[in-house]
Amino acid sequence: MILAGDIGGTKTVLALYQPLDDGGLQCQREQTFPSQEFAQLDEILTAFLPDQASVSAACFGIAGPVVNQRCQTTNLPWLVDAGQLKRQLGIPRVHLLNDLEAMALGMLALPGQDLVELNPNARPQAGNIAVIAAGTGLGEAILHWDGERHSPIATEGGHCDFAPQTGQQDLLLAYLRQHYPEHVSYERILSGPGFSHLYDFLRDSQFALPCPAVSDSNTREIDRNAVISRLGLHDEDALCTEAVRMFVEIYGAEAGNLALKSLAVGGVFIGGGIGPKIRPKLENGIFMQAFKNKGRFLPLLDTVSVKLSLNPHTPLIGASRFFA
Repeated sequence: MILAGDIGGTKTVLALYQPLDDGGLQCQREQTFPSQEFAQLDEILTAFLPDQASVSAACFGIAGPVVNQRCQTTNLPWLVDAGQLKRQLGIPRVHLLNDLEAMALGMLALPGQDLVELNPNARPQAGNIAVIAAGTGLGEAILHWDGERHSPIATEGGHCDFAPQTGQQDLLLAYLRQHYPEHVSYERILSGPGFSHLYDFLRDSQFALPCPAVSDSNTREIDRNAVISRLGLHDEDALCTEAVRMFVEIYGAEAGNLALKSLAVGGVFIGGGIGPKIRPKLENGIFMQAFKNKGRFLPLLDTVSVKLSLNPHTPLIGASRFFA
């Protein structure tokens, strides 16, 4: 069997897949673990694997940079080493992927019903594909097209400098510099905590009266970011609605940046947990307007396919297919 894992700052999902004669994979067992409650990945593996499990290969998509098959996770205090995992699991084939590399591979395997086209002018084209995913953090990857097949390329593009595109965003950058004087990245905005940063900026700028339902900070019982995004999605509060609008606008702009940097004429995939939750806002035109608003390169981006993935298992699917 093949052991596959999707390791994130919030949760770790593990699954065992049985290869089929037709080249497909059948999931035999899957389990989700709260990442923060474990000191290292090996503890989760011990809890997950049955005593008699016959694993021939393992691949893990990890939220962090993978260098020489080792990864210091970005939002967890974990050091994951493929060599160590080989010894622990007693198998010769263990591979670590950046989580967006795994997601990118998984995107290629998704059926049409798992994808929503956001660009009404999209035209199918062969070429590089870009993948961007806002969730606990912001991930970005590229699928390089060599004329015959796509190969994943990991990046840490989510940690690049935030570049304002409007006067309002200029003020947002100045505001965030007060909190992060050394570096303001896109991940500070395009992630779960980003909703709080946007809300606090708008509140302190007196855009509208504070929302009584939004607490001053997260608690164990209430996820402040989820409250802001939910109220904003349904236009139930002026501050929350504008925070979600800004999120979508900046998300679209950065997706367009990634498409230009990778020359992703083959399309852009949007993954991560946030996209499906705010789907109506991604479909209302603001995202695509910001995506295409690249001056002389608007004609190039105008026909690029931009698809939202609705499948939360995409990184796990990609990891499972690495050795298939």
